[in-house]
Amino acid sequence: MELFYAPTSPYVRKVMVCAIELGMAEHIVKLPSAAHPLKRDARIANFNPLAKVPAAKLADGTLLFDSRVICEYLDDLGQGALFPRGPERWQVLAEQALGDGLLDAALLARYENTCRSEEMRSQGWIDGQMTKVAAALDDMERSVLVFGTRITIGSITIACALGYLDFRFASYDWRSSRPALAKWFAITSQRPSLQQTVPAD
Repeated sequence: MELFYAPTSPYVRKVMVCAIELGMAEHIVKLPSAAHPLKRDARIANFNPLAKVPAAKLADGTLLFDSRVICEYLDDLGQGALFPRGPERWQVLAEQALGDGLLDAALLARYENTCRSEEMRSQGWIDGQMTKVAAALDDMERSVLVFGTRITIGSITIACALGYLDFRFASYDWRSSRPALAKWFAITSQRPSLQQTVPAD
């Protein structure tokens, strides 16, 4: 598999964490990208018309994009259990959606600050996105006991989302009012798959 890759993307990180957990990371050829919300990369667009990472190309030419699709493909190929069957599947997919939703809001808040000129920025927009982030974190705090020690696409996505907050919103204190979530993340983030994919500029 060829994968357009940006080491700072939390969605790419999610794919790589899954690949490591499944023992499939060595089968991925990383293609460095210059993905940017305002600058379209034609190379990525050949894999994904939205020109967003992660975007993958399989050996048979099949194109896959969106972290959710690529992660499920890897799990299916590796005969893993990151996407369980039965009733637990819906809980895990809901956890993935919550983590992705936090990331979507956090990225929109960051883009407002970094991609728009100062006179064009909307503090109301930023506050609205960060309200979504806080609400997602509060829900995670209430649900964290369900996560336990299991490693699924849900817990991986949530761990990547919390890691992104630490990376891009270092001054945002999400831990003090969410001690259970903070404890869970402190333990989970020590997994080799997450240690090996810590983002860096």
